[in-house]
Amino acid sequence: MRLILMRHAKSDWDGMCSDHERPLSQRGKRAAPKIGTYLSERGYIPEQAIISDSTRTRETNALVAEAWPEVVPVRLEAKLYHASAAMMFEVLKSATAQTVLVVGHNPGIASFAEAMVSQPPEHGRFFDYPTCATTVIDFDISDWSEVETGTGQVLDFVIPREL
Repeated sequence: MRLILMRHAKSDWDGMCSDHERPLSQRGKRAAPKIGTYLSERGYIPEQAIISDSTRTRETNALVAEAWPEVVPVRLEAKLYHASAAMMFEVLKSATAQTVLVVGHNPGIASFAEAMVSQPPEHGRFFDYPTCATTVIDFDISDWSEVETGTGQVLDFVIPREL
């Protein structure tokens, strides 16, 4: 089973809307498609996306998905909005596809990525997980209900600035 963990792309700090409704900034709108292309070129294409229901995570997912050959079913999950690592873990256990994309927020997504892997990647930005940072993790399980923390093998970690 494969997990793709992604923090939303850079958002706009316009004070006219709530945090939940903040859209992506122009920088975020440029970064997300780059990550989508990077994932697609390497065959890291999810079969299910579980994303926070915030505007910036929905926009990130839509832009990333433009690079994929097929439409990926999306489940909006209110529990992922500023979720803790523990909540993300519970949401993941309900996933139904072999390869799952989770799009969330910091600090939860960084903590979750760190908790899920047996060995973190040797990358200076893994622990602070900048916007649109993405980790691809494999697990030797047959169902997400069997997933355990600290058992994932990192296949890839990328940030938009490197693309």
